[in-house]
Amino acid sequence: MPVDDPHPPYLHPAYGSTVLRAPSEPLLAPKLDPEAVELVDPVYGHQPVAELDHDLTRQHAGEPLGERIIVTGRVLDTGGRPVRGALVEAWQANAAGRYAHDLDQHPAPLDPNFSGAGRCLTDDDGRYRFVTIKPGAYPWRNHPNAWRPAHIHFSVFGTQFTQRLITQMYFPGDPLFPFDPIMQSVRDPEARAALVARFDIDTTVPEWALGYQWDIVIRGEA
Repeated sequence: MPVDDPHPPYLHPAYGSTVLRAPSEPLLAPKLDPEAVELVDPVYGHQPVAELDHDLTRQHAGEPLGERIIVTGRVLDTGGRPVRGALVEAWQANAAGRYAHDLDQHPAPLDPNFSGAGRCLTDDDGRYRFVTIKPGAYPWRNHPNAWRPAHIHFSVFGTQFTQRLITQMYFPGDPLFPFDPIMQSVRDPEARAALVARFDIDTTVPEWALGYQWDIVIRGEA
C-alpha cells in the first residue's frame, strides 16, 4: 500500500485487533445476486426516525452530565454534491469515557440519562445535526497505558443498507492523537486531518452549547 494511500491497511499490527481480524488471503469477488444480498443484510427495524432522535441529551427524564455540544455538517459525494435523505447514526461514550454497553467494564461512572446513540436524516442540503455531550477519553488495553482520544462513531447509509460507511470523528487539539494507533493507521496527513472536526463559533449557541462542523464525503479521493 502506498504511504499516501488515504485508507488504513486491513492489517495494522499496532492496532492489535487487526492481527486477528485482517484477511490472510487475497479478497475474492464472488458473483452475488443483489436482491439476495438485500434479503440477508441486517434488519434495522421499521420505526421511522423520530423528531428527537438526533438529540442525545433528551432521551431520558433528566439531562446527562458533561459538556453539551452540537455536531453538524454535510454528507457529500465526491463531486461535492449533497446526499439528501441519508440515514446518519452516531454512538459514543459518555462524558466519563464509558459506553452504555455490557461489554464496557471501564471503572468510570455510567450516566442514567445518557444512552449514547442517535440518528437523523440529512436534509435537502445534505446536512445532519446532533446535540450531544462531549465524550471522554477511555482506556482500551491495546498496548501499555493505551487511551482512545475523545471521538464519536458515525455510520452513514447510502440509498440502501448495503451502502454503508462507518467512521469516527475526533475533536481538535487532542493530545492523545500521536498515541492512538487507530487514528495513526491513516497514513496520509491530510486524510487524517479530515477526521478532526473544527470548532465553529457560528454553530455555537450562546450560554448553551459549543458547536463543531464536520463534513462526511462518502466516496472518491476527497
